Amino acid sequence: MHILITGAAGMIGRKLAARLVKDGQLNGRKIDHLTLIDVVAPEKPAGFTGAVEASTSDLSNPGAAAKAIAKKPDVIFHLAGVVSGEAEIDFEKGYRVNLDGTHALLEAIRTTGYKPKVVFTSSIAVYGAPFSNSIADDFHLTPLTSYGTQKAICELLLADYTRRGFLEGVGIRLPTICVRPGKPNKAASGFFSGIIREPLAGQEALLPVSDAVRHTHASPRAAVGFLIHAAGLTRAQLGPRINLAMPGVSCTVGEQVDALRRVAGEKVAARIRREPDELVQRIVAGWAERLDAKRARDLGFKAEATFDDIIRAHIEDELGGKIVA
Repeated sequence: MHILITGAAGMIGRKLAARLVKDGQLNGRKIDHLTLIDVVAPEKPAGFTGAVEASTSDLSNPGAAAKAIAKKPDVIFHLAGVVSGEAEIDFEKGYRVNLDGTHALLEAIRTTGYKPKVVFTSSIAVYGAPFSNSIADDFHLTPLTSYGTQKAICELLLADYTRRGFLEGVGIRLPTICVRPGKPNKAASGFFSGIIREPLAGQEALLPVSDAVRHTHASPRAAVGFLIHAAGLTRAQLGPRINLAMPGVSCTVGEQVDALRRVAGEKVAARIRREPDELVQRIVAGWAERLDAKRARDLGFKAEATFDDIIRAHIEDELGGKIVA
């Protein structure tokens, strides 16, 4: 099996590649070829005995998407994109990368004339106010940010190309992935990870919103599991609605801090400093707080049960089981 990962140098892309190499198979078929592309050079995963092609590419550039699928990968994990905060600040870049790049990939598949499985990472930012207490898959798509608009358009494109038989698509609406390892990025949601990651590493973290802000989270470990599970779903299982929200833990920022205090202690939790940011507050206010992910759970998608579990997953996967007390 040949697998293509776009955005392969990103955190989830790297973890997905490592998991695929560890498993050695996908949907019961041996993985013998990986193509990894991103705007920065992806690292080749250790321990893989098959063929690996890693290269820099921007799918929105002319001819880049056609080149990416030239060897007809069986499964495409399309993770490449500009994150929420950057897409809001840089309007043109957000549309070029998130929309034009995705459309170019779908068009390259259509004109090549083969039918791969395409797993697209969407976002709960596709939903928009007025919000109900719990958001189901069929809730109206009226996004309140450019990022959410770009993701919503791509969902519609993916559904139409699937309907027309050009590919087999599935779009997974990710909750905020937390705790993200490494350095902060330009995502408006980055502070959700920062207020856990930095204190656990002995550093101060800034909190730009109030403790009352509620959001839905899943760990990077769960996100990789979502992608792999999505790749195994059939069109019959999905039905006509191929884009669906993933499960996660809905909690307030205050409850996040309480979980950090339970797992790591008061000294660690005290490293969080409140510093309001109006742009972040405005963006986050336009996101759904609680998701009804019954459909995803019925299809076999799994996430953590508590935010304590999310913190423990970060400590196990990124910190070797140790924290800076």
